[in-house]
Amino acid sequence: MMLKGNKGEWSEVYTLLRILSDKAIFVGDENLNKVPGLLYPIVRVLRDEKCGSFEYSIDDELIVIRENNDEFSIPIIKFKEQANLLLSEIKNVHSGSFEIPRIEAFLNEIKCSSVKAKATSKTDIRVVIHDLKTNLQPELGFSIKSQLGSPSTLLNAGRTTNFIYQIDSDLSGDAIAEINSIDSRQKIKDRLNRLFQLKAKIKFQSTEKEIFGNNLVLIDSFLPDILAYLLILFFTTNKSDVKALVEELELINPMGYNIANRHRFYEYKVKKFLTEVALGMMPSIVWSGLYDVTGGYLVVKDDGDILSYHMYNKNKFEDYLYNNTKFETASSSRHAFGEIYANDDKNYINLNLQIRFKK
Repeated sequence: MMLKGNKGEWSEVYTLLRILSDKAIFVGDENLNKVPGLLYPIVRVLRDEKCGSFEYSIDDELIVIRENNDEFSIPIIKFKEQANLLLSEIKNVHSGSFEIPRIEAFLNEIKCSSVKAKATSKTDIRVVIHDLKTNLQPELGFSIKSQLGSPSTLLNAGRTTNFIYQIDSDLSGDAIAEINSIDSRQKIKDRLNRLFQLKAKIKFQSTEKEIFGNNLVLIDSFLPDILAYLLILFFTTNKSDVKALVEELELINPMGYNIANRHRFYEYKVKKFLTEVALGMMPSIVWSGLYDVTGGYLVVKDDGDILSYHMYNKNKFEDYLYNNTKFETASSSRHAFGEIYANDDKNYINLNLQIRFKK
């Protein structure tokens, strides 16, 4: 049976072939450009397949493939040729799940039996690199993010990512019904603007799910409030990029921080949040602070280049996340937000947080 997958899944196979043929992973900056002269030579790549665990190591111009005590080698030029072929095939398909017959024989040869490696948590691939500064060879776990298909999410929406706001206004039943009936293309934004036209104010109360709220407090005690303010900005302005929203929030300074010396409180705290999400924090699970992804991200660019962002270059990793993510409106009906409701004689509205990578 032929392998089948979508663009994101095929990008995992492409990443395996490409980094082995490159013999290194290259470091990217915040704008998805290679940092000149900064790379990490690859010692070996580890991949868990349905039929076993395989090790791909580099021996001059050969890739040595090992499973237990068995090993064989394939010229590295074949990995380069097949990587280029796979990239072309991925880019030629518009959407959906698809097969690539032209590469099937080679994948069988290198014991790649699935487009998506067997993985736990957020780690998609494990790479042993040679750190030229320390002369150590750490094993790093990476999550693969591809620009070849639809942009992936950093934080998935759910009722777990709802923020609850109390409405400070004596709205009539007719006014509430009118607002909830707004069904425009930007209905959440239009409902909030109508609320504000009626002189109502909304005040953040809590996250809908306690675990998510406590995870945020663990990262920073003021983070729930900061994200709540950012959500209001997102749903009431034309801004969606994380960086643009944070810059706007810094001008407003709703937390009343002392910014006389130009401390960038909001940027710093949001970068910490994005990093924790990228490396393992999930809204529905108690966050211990232990990272699932020990390396960081490998980003497959739309031109086929692969750039790494990881904790060896913490500032570049944070800047990449900060510059390349945006807030997004998820399904309001599925995740139960954007509609006024009553509870204990008070009115509330929920707003939802979803963050996606930009194209």
